[in-house]
Amino acid sequence: MAIINKERKYKWEFDNIGGASRVRISKGEDIRHLAELDPKMWTVLSCPVKGLEIDDKSLAYIDNDADGKIRVNDIIATAEWMTGALKNADLLLEGKDHIDIEQFADNESGRKLHDSAKQILGHLSKEGSVISLADTSDSAAIFAQTRFNGDGVITEATAEDADDKAAIAAAVASFGGVADRSGVQGVNAEMIENFYKALADYVAWQESAVEAPFGDGTDAAIEAYNALDAKVKDFFMRSRLAAFSPDSTAALDVQTSRIEAISSENLTGKTDDIAAYPIARVTGKAEIDLSEPVNPAWAAQFETVKALIKDKKTLTEADWAEIGARFAAYTAWKGAKAGAEVEALGLDAVKDFIARNRKEALLSLVAQDSALAEEAANIDMVDKFLHIYRDFARLLRNFVTLNDFYAKDKAVAAIFQSGRLIIDQRECRFCMKVTDMAKHNASAATSGMFLIYCDCTTKTSAEKLNIVAAVTVGGIGDLIVGKNAVYYDNAGTEWDAVITKVVDNPISVAQAFWSPYRRMAKAIENLISKNAADKDAKMMADANAKINAAPATLPAAAPDGKPAAAPPFDIAKVAGIFAAVGVAVGMIGTALSGLLKGLFALKWWQLLIVFAGIMLLISGPAMVMAWLKLRRRNIAPLLNANGWAVNAASKISIPFGETLTDVAKFPKMKLKDPYKKGMAGWKKLLISIVCLALVFAALWLFDLLAFINLPSPL
Repeated sequence: MAIINKERKYKWEFDNIGGASRVRISKGEDIRHLAELDPKMWTVLSCPVKGLEIDDKSLAYIDNDADGKIRVNDIIATAEWMTGALKNADLLLEGKDHIDIEQFADNESGRKLHDSAKQILGHLSKEGSVISLADTSDSAAIFAQTRFNGDGVITEATAEDADDKAAIAAAVASFGGVADRSGVQGVNAEMIENFYKALADYVAWQESAVEAPFGDGTDAAIEAYNALDAKVKDFFMRSRLAAFSPDSTAALDVQTSRIEAISSENLTGKTDDIAAYPIARVTGKAEIDLSEPVNPAWAAQFETVKALIKDKKTLTEADWAEIGARFAAYTAWKGAKAGAEVEALGLDAVKDFIARNRKEALLSLVAQDSALAEEAANIDMVDKFLHIYRDFARLLRNFVTLNDFYAKDKAVAAIFQSGRLIIDQRECRFCMKVTDMAKHNASAATSGMFLIYCDCTTKTSAEKLNIVAAVTVGGIGDLIVGKNAVYYDNAGTEWDAVITKVVDNPISVAQAFWSPYRRMAKAIENLISKNAADKDAKMMADANAKINAAPATLPAAAPDGKPAAAPPFDIAKVAGIFAAVGVAVGMIGTALSGLLKGLFALKWWQLLIVFAGIMLLISGPAMVMAWLKLRRRNIAPLLNANGWAVNAASKISIPFGETLTDVAKFPKMKLKDPYKKGMAGWKKLLISIVCLALVFAALWLFDLLAFINLPSPL
């Protein structure tokens, strides 16, 4: 249904929420005029009916076209119905689960709700004029004491005549029944028609019965015959083929090799193998000698059929066909059975139900019950009204605006906030269920927030849950993939959570200040680790090479058999090395001397400015970028990834972000670590003085204090 833009005559009030202007829904008249609100001013244009922290039944009632989405038109239509049914639309803002039926408006919609609610209270034998969701939640209790409830299903309690009651019970026993609104099994018009048709069909079938050719043993004989039919016909085909080709008789008969293959095993477990052998020994004669044994896997069935032809000594193919022909008519009659649903009642009972013929009386009861369908629907409408009456205002606060998300009261949460995550001495209150991880992967980084995705499991359910939590306070710490945490949903259920993905964005400006140093330290650590690993690998490779090449690199012996003399010491080479080292140290010393001379030439406050400038040069860009990103933090990408259509930016400012994550705060205490070895104060002072003296001595010896008239004695 297309959105109809109407001329805006209603005077709206607005708030600045989450960095955007949003309409204020503060009274019933605001809800009554939602149809006049420009859709461009709505914060949300659609949201899913699943996965929200609001009653699924309420959302299903509001979803008028049942497309799985709550849209602007669904909200408008619901607002018009709810405000039109109430005398005072302000009641919708209270979010209560009960209402005094005298608050329904004096119009068609209000009167229907009033009368239906009054009827429910009467059915429940409740006094007063207040009806609640608890009263409408159990339809079985509402209709337990009524004969007719408008669902087109009648039960034994509906009928007053004993024959009617018996017919209903028989129909339910035969066809299984249909659940009545009262919760009892009953029958509807279609089932009554089918019941009486089955009665007539069963009697007609019984009256056309064919005499059983073999008396009481006919059914057993037919079953045995059908089981043997293919096997016996196979035997006669083998016999004809053996007569045609006598040399093939042995191949067509039971082969000894097949029996030998299973003879060493327990033959009781080889029935299938034995059953595959011919029914009788193949000799080339197209007959079975009834005095000879047959395949033991088929012996029981063969004995049953054999009893039908006691006067014969052999069984030919014609004899076999004749046996089948004798019960063909009986088999056809059995196959045409009709009305099998009522067979368990017994033929006499079936005929008695036909003779009493309560079909029209039962259909009349169904018609009387169906006549109250509108009244019953109105009772269902009361349940719909109460669900929406309780939850509609909350939905508006999360749809037209996002007031619940930006509420200062921490006890108030948006309908997309699913719980809280406890991790790294923090409680993250902005947690959402993830319905589509692929969409979140594509849009999570654009939210500008530091996000951690977790897989959650609980011992109370086999269900698995994916959530995303925003960290808005503190440092990165140990927030890495694989870290465990605990998640509590809004119902209080405890889940074991493990981080599966981290989206790295600034958490705070202070955290960004130290980020260059952390990266530098990490880079240095990685470089040292890499160099150490490379040197260790090179050392091991050189050692292995030397060990492997040892026999080939032994010093050659002198002609007289004595070991070769070591090469003479090259003093010039050593002197060159020391000279190079000296030059390098001199250059470094000169550079340090110039740097220190320049620094010591500055006043103390100038030194502070220099150090502050250096730190600002290093951390400034990261802090500026963090500040810009923190101002752009937006939850819209996360909601959109979950199927929402967010129509306005929903930013998380720095002050607001600090309310979404709580950090553990310990009282100020002076606690002693029992495992920490303390050191006396005078010892710490002495060590500090010695260290400073060593530094001063090193600077003096390397002539780095010449600028203050302290030349090196060297």
